[in-house]
Amino acid sequence: MEKHKQLSTPTLDRYFYLPEEIIRVLDSLEKLSREHPVNILITGRQGCGKSSLIRQFAAYYKRPFAVFQIGQLSEPGQLFGEHALKGGETYYQEFLFPKAITTPNCVIHLEEINRSEHPKALNELFSVLSEDRSIWVDQLGQIGVVDGVVFFASMNEGEEFTGTDSLDVALRDRFYIIPVDYPSPEIEKKILANKTGISDKEAALILKVVGNLRSDPNINTTVSVRHSLMVAELMAAGASLKEALVYSLSISRDVIESILLSIHVETQEISTKSNEYTLFL
Repeated sequence: MEKHKQLSTPTLDRYFYLPEEIIRVLDSLEKLSREHPVNILITGRQGCGKSSLIRQFAAYYKRPFAVFQIGQLSEPGQLFGEHALKGGETYYQEFLFPKAITTPNCVIHLEEINRSEHPKALNELFSVLSEDRSIWVDQLGQIGVVDGVVFFASMNEGEEFTGTDSLDVALRDRFYIIPVDYPSPEIEKKILANKTGISDKEAALILKVVGNLRSDPNINTTVSVRHSLMVAELMAAGASLKEALVYSLSISRDVIESILLSIHVETQEISTKSNEYTLFL
């Protein structure tokens, strides 16, 4: 069997915001997990902090943490291990999943649970997410999920997400469901300033442009909090607002320039920045 390193607790994000109601629910679910198995499904639009929420949960409650990309599963049983070839001989290579489910109080993140490549790749999850919390694996024997383990799953839903499927109803019923959304502009401004070090004024300018993009029905691209953070990081590293927007968002320069001009943001900056070629030396 493959030897795995000890699973570690992630670092707490000092600037992670959530609605108070969700924080209270998460606290209640954490307490319940000490008494009986708990599974939690986090849903929401892309870039709204689903994965960060799960990591923050593990960090706040000082729990070991492991992430598994469900979208990479191409066949049943792949979470536990696979047959490999070494020195001309076949052997069974155990993966991290058995280690995670046998680590007390571990937080296990099943990322993009509705994006598996194989329609039966999730069958094994029914057993580990059930009240019995155990599964038989031919190569490993009976594996039981130990006390305190919390399963989180995250998913994007909608026709705009290619490669995703509707989550099986029987599987979905095994989860508490917590929907999350983008924070308010005021909270998002605090996030940008605190995480990147830009000024409140710069953060406000970014969100003014982002707000216009999000409200424009002619723009199909979603501008998430992840995107606004990317813009802020580039600005903190010395890029102009226009440059940061152009290279962080999948939106044409013309649209961005139009919005910048329409809200009178740094007109001089737009017109004086040179775009001529020069040596990169």
